[in-house]
Amino acid sequence: MGVYANRLARLWRQFSVVGLLVGTLFFAFSLTPSLVPRPFLVQGLISGLSFTAGYAVGFFGRWLWSYVELPVPGPRVDWVIKILATVICSVVAVTFLWQAGEWQNALRALMEMEEAGGVQPVSVGLMTLVVFVILLTLARLFKHTFRFLALWLGRYIPQHVSNVVGVLVAAALFWSVIDGVIFSLALRAADNSYQQVDALIEDELTRPTDPLKAGSVDSYVDWRDLGRQGRNFVSSGPRASDLSEFFGENTMEPIRIYVGLNAAETAEERADLALRELKRVNAFERSVLLLVTPTGTGWVDPAALNPMEYLHRGDIATVTAQYSYLPSALSLMVEGEYGAEMARALFEKVYGHWSSLPADERPRLYLHGLSLGALNSDRSFDIYDVIQDPFHGALWSGPPFRSETWRKATRERDPGTSAWLPSFRDGDVVRFMNQHQGLDRYDGEWGAFRIAYLQHASDPITFFDPESFYREPEWIREPRGPDVSPDLRWYPIVTMLQLAADMAAGSTPAGFGHTFAANDYIDAWRVLTEPEGWSESDIERLRALFND
Repeated sequence: MGVYANRLARLWRQFSVVGLLVGTLFFAFSLTPSLVPRPFLVQGLISGLSFTAGYAVGFFGRWLWSYVELPVPGPRVDWVIKILATVICSVVAVTFLWQAGEWQNALRALMEMEEAGGVQPVSVGLMTLVVFVILLTLARLFKHTFRFLALWLGRYIPQHVSNVVGVLVAAALFWSVIDGVIFSLALRAADNSYQQVDALIEDELTRPTDPLKAGSVDSYVDWRDLGRQGRNFVSSGPRASDLSEFFGENTMEPIRIYVGLNAAETAEERADLALRELKRVNAFERSVLLLVTPTGTGWVDPAALNPMEYLHRGDIATVTAQYSYLPSALSLMVEGEYGAEMARALFEKVYGHWSSLPADERPRLYLHGLSLGALNSDRSFDIYDVIQDPFHGALWSGPPFRSETWRKATRERDPGTSAWLPSFRDGDVVRFMNQHQGLDRYDGEWGAFRIAYLQHASDPITFFDPESFYREPEWIREPRGPDVSPDLRWYPIVTMLQLAADMAAGSTPAGFGHTFAANDYIDAWRVLTEPEGWSESDIERLRALFND
């Protein structure tokens, strides 16, 4: 018992009062609402990270105070302060944990979701403690590594120099282990896991017999090499019979071309395969050609594509190629250029052939991408390479925070417009819309070359901002987006952690967060591509079809 008592006494003496106070403050802030509702596991993780970050800030501040030899309280006063701090922190933690459930349910009500049973205060508190202990253990391991290196180097160089070098070497060592070993192994394991899932063939999906289908006997792409996402893509969507029934007349069957990641070794070879498929099925004879860059997993949102095929009465061909198995949020955080090579290769092949055709005998060419697909679609072309013969337009939904074109248009927006729904140069080329205001909200004419953004103010993929670590994002300021909680506040460090967690927090209903509704795509495609023969009553019938 004496040994354990001594250990507890030592721990009591070592813990930082200032660290505890700031850590508890950060913990409390982490329980406040952000952009989307958070499940219990995500809340526990983000609370643990926030508490640890606050403890580190407080601990460093206390160390700096002592380092400059400012007065500190004596042992007896320090003991009393620790008792009071523990009581205060306990009251603050319990109060915010109690309130957290109401905040989350208010946010869920804003997004038309059912109420949850709170954030499970005890579970969140325990998970916070576990995360803190793990990170504290790593911090102490770093401290011991630094001291060992500093003492060893102190034999050969001055002590103050060896301390600096020891910190730098220990930091480099830890970073190389985390980034080069642990993170790489985790990423490889995730990629292998998603690859195995992608390879699964669903029993209900059979190889198509229609020669116009990718993966058929006549196709250059084998059915198995389409991958799980590709097989779903070519097997789904409206058929000619569906379109004919809706329009009351015979229509064409939409063409869908998909090249899976296993279909060829390189991006160049997959792009060449896609072009051969397009030529094989006479896709360039359709009225509209849509070049889609998928998300990280290779998924194409049916809510985006299906309405487009209806709007153009099946007289459309869509082509896409897979570049990854990883979810977009993970790819965004890991590698900013992930997928850009595939997107560029496919665009160059398709655009190269398209631009070689007579202008009056080729389809209208549009680009589309959601999430990471929007980012890589934007990176697939250089404006100076297409300025002499531009394609017709692009619709990018849920543009990630890394998107340079989006960032520029938002940063240089017209005065008086919001960061969450800006206007850029009066909408002459670039236009923004959300679930409440469409692309037709602009007064002037839209030029022949058009770029459209569909975004939600509550989308963390779009509005995550690394600078929120130390600065309030502009989209938080009033007036806010209608789908953003009025209780959301900016807190240094914590808000950035919250937004990072929001990207992995789970799905939201269509029309909120990073989930887009078919009806919003109907509005977007209609204004962007201007399909002929559509009255308002026809559009309402189409809306009703996708609302069923």
